[in-house]
Amino acid sequence: MAGRGAAAPPLLSAAAAGSLAVCAAQLGLAWALGRRLGGRCAAADRWVLGWLCYDVLVHCTLEGPFVYLSLIGTVAESDNIFASLWKEYGRADARWLYSDPTIVSLEILTVVLDGLLALILIYAIIKDKYYRHFIQITLCVCELYGGWMTFCPDWLIGSPNLNTSNWLYLWVYLVFFNGIWIVLPGLLLWQSWLGLKQMHHEKSNTRKKIR
Repeated sequence: MAGRGAAAPPLLSAAAAGSLAVCAAQLGLAWALGRRLGGRCAAADRWVLGWLCYDVLVHCTLEGPFVYLSLIGTVAESDNIFASLWKEYGRADARWLYSDPTIVSLEILTVVLDGLLALILIYAIIKDKYYRHFIQITLCVCELYGGWMTFCPDWLIGSPNLNTSNWLYLWVYLVFFNGIWIVLPGLLLWQSWLGLKQMHHEKSNTRKKIR
């Protein structure tokens, strides 16, 4: 039992604080890029662009290095700044440390396909392209599928790789950082639904006027 003079353990380790700082920096950069790119867009689309810029940054600067490290070895065996970030996340989900085939397969798809779709969608929104909602729906479905397949296989065997004993690992790493890739794609699907519905009504009204 610690004596009265013992210092209380920190709420965040240095590794955790560094990882969260990197995520915050990416979020700030993405927000700035979204505002700059969407200067002529509607307010809602500027928010969407900010999210998409964050999406691309994460896929390219975090998940891309994870895929590389997992294909040449494992995160646990690697020793660099990217490995240290994933080792911290691996405290919550051990599969990311040892090149779990399901995780690596999903991340390859995420980096290549989702990253490309997000870039195309950014262009489609800025240039107001006709295929914007097709790309948006496709990207959202891919990301929702990725979220489901990240956790469902582990849930079905009793979640042996998930560490929920610590509030940071459970609520920040597992729930928050994975939940945003469920909530925001869901909201974008709803936006596409409303956009397509509006286009259909406008087309129907135009036909009625012609008749």
